[in-house]
Amino acid sequence: MSASEHAIVIREETPLQDDVRALIAELNDAIAEMEPETPDAFNFCLSVEDMATQDTTLWVARRDDAAVGCGALCRHADGTGEVKRMYVRADQRGSGVAALILQRIESRARQEGLARLALETGHLYQAAHRLYERAGFQRTGAFGTYPDNPYSIFYAKALGEPALL
Repeated sequence: MSASEHAIVIREETPLQDDVRALIAELNDAIAEMEPETPDAFNFCLSVEDMATQDTTLWVARRDDAAVGCGALCRHADGTGEVKRMYVRADQRGSGVAALILQRIESRARQEGLARLALETGHLYQAAHRLYERAGFQRTGAFGTYPDNPYSIFYAKALGEPALL
């Protein structure tokens, strides 16, 4: 098979699919395993049902039709877009999938005229920190309803003018 037959396809999808539910469950398990000392009150995970709202768009990355990664854009009334549920399966990490998903999220946020993107991630996720920093996000303090806490790292990126279509 050629490389193009194994290309990553990223598209908007509903989170209410069995394979996407399994991907999110895997993400939740990974969080619990990596950060077992984090109190439940500081795990800010959206369920698949929470993501199936008008204010949230989910992108799913697929290789050979299998869900291998995801990321969501949640829209807040103050004009902030929040990056949520970024995840790539271990066997796909390092292949640029996360960066492609993040580009889709940022592109949509710009198209919609959102003022900025913000996100919360775990304090131990060094690969995630590198991804966000390479994409131009800067560390910031807690935002929205998130409490300042030692288990979270917060990032934000001003978007400025919407991208031309």
